[in-house]
Amino acid sequence: MLDKENATARKGIFMIDASKGFKKDGPKNRLREQDLHKIVDTFTRQDESDPRYARMVPVAEIADPKNDYNLNLPRYIDSTEQEDLQDIDGHLRGGIHERDLDALGNYWKIMPNVRAALFKPIRSGYSQLSIVPSQLKETIFSHTEFTAFTTKARKLFTKWQTTSVPRLKGFAQNGHPKPLIETIAEDLLATFKTAPLLDAYDVYQHLMDYWAETMQDDCYLIAEAGWKAGAQPREIRQVKNKEGKLVWSEKEDFKKGKRRFKSDLIPAAILIARYFVAERDAIAALEAELAGIEQQLDEKREEQGGEEGLLAEVIEGEGEKQKITAKAVKARLKEIGNDPDYAEERQALEDYSALLDQQADAKARLKAAQEDLEAKLDAKYPALTEEEIKTLVVDDKWLVIIAAAVQGELDRVSQTLTGRIRQLAERYAAPLPDLESEVDKLARKVTGHLKKMGFKP
Repeated sequence: MLDKENATARKGIFMIDASKGFKKDGPKNRLREQDLHKIVDTFTRQDESDPRYARMVPVAEIADPKNDYNLNLPRYIDSTEQEDLQDIDGHLRGGIHERDLDALGNYWKIMPNVRAALFKPIRSGYSQLSIVPSQLKETIFSHTEFTAFTTKARKLFTKWQTTSVPRLKGFAQNGHPKPLIETIAEDLLATFKTAPLLDAYDVYQHLMDYWAETMQDDCYLIAEAGWKAGAQPREIRQVKNKEGKLVWSEKEDFKKGKRRFKSDLIPAAILIARYFVAERDAIAALEAELAGIEQQLDEKREEQGGEEGLLAEVIEGEGEKQKITAKAVKARLKEIGNDPDYAEERQALEDYSALLDQQADAKARLKAAQEDLEAKLDAKYPALTEEEIKTLVVDDKWLVIIAAAVQGELDRVSQTLTGRIRQLAERYAAPLPDLESEVDKLARKVTGHLKKMGFKP
């Protein structure tokens, strides 16, 4: 931005190259919330901490004959990715050049002894891993300095959470969502700007993404209806699809007879996780039991359902639509009776019939368990107090997602470090003499085989 005010006193132009910060959206590039915030922050503070992003360019440099007042950004800000250089001596004699390890200086500033735990010098200017590559991740994760780093980052999140939870739970009917998200988002950004190795703007973007996806709708619902009314399930209606058939407009949380219901503020999974864990686990066990029985049925149908198979007479349908019904099995058993010539087939049919009975029993028990849970959900929603609703929404829904996003950023730090170290170790693991020796060994082996076959190389 250039203007005439105080132009004569201006000694330079503050330039920002923000061309790398965007999100691909089909054929378009869109600025994210973090990109906008970073640009504004950098300009407002005239921040030159990252010269590859922004710097104050003196007028004298712009006026220099080599630039001739050309304001093309690449002349003044080099934002290109640095080339990953291959070290010839490392390839010839093995070892990782100290230059490559020094490039990870941001990590070593925070975890100086991790470097010593991972590498040992082998000659002047070169090091190699002192552990086997398979132990790399475990060595880093278990080191006290890495543990201290993750602990500090989690404490920062706890600090932000302690400040933000009262604000979130204090939000009420007729409240204003925009000031709320602005306050907690700015606080999150400020809190994580002190975190080493983490990009505070990335953490900020996770919150803003979740706000756009879920929190915003939740807060507007609370502002309109209040916590208690907003948490109550609404009935889902059927709509006509493109073919004119009636279909359910969305996935329900629970059923009540033929009617289906959904809570926008408190999805059933969150309510179940806090109040109905035993019922959920019992249903999961029944589903696993049913899946096991159905697998046995599938295996028997595949093994014994061929043209000469023992179950061939009761197979109905073709291809993937093949099936065996209890009715067909019962009819075939009646048909063959106790004829000794059909003893093997009778046994196979009886085994399959027993599995069908187990399947029917498991389905009945599963249906009863699901209906019982749905009845409990139907009764629980209207019985929830406002404080219980706030706990479910703020603690069990919102903060769980945001905490997982922060943990994801911590994981990315460790994955970036371990990935780069593994890349360097593998790159220089086999020096030229080892490769030549292996080539000679293989060449001798090929020559020996050719001689045995009567050829003279």
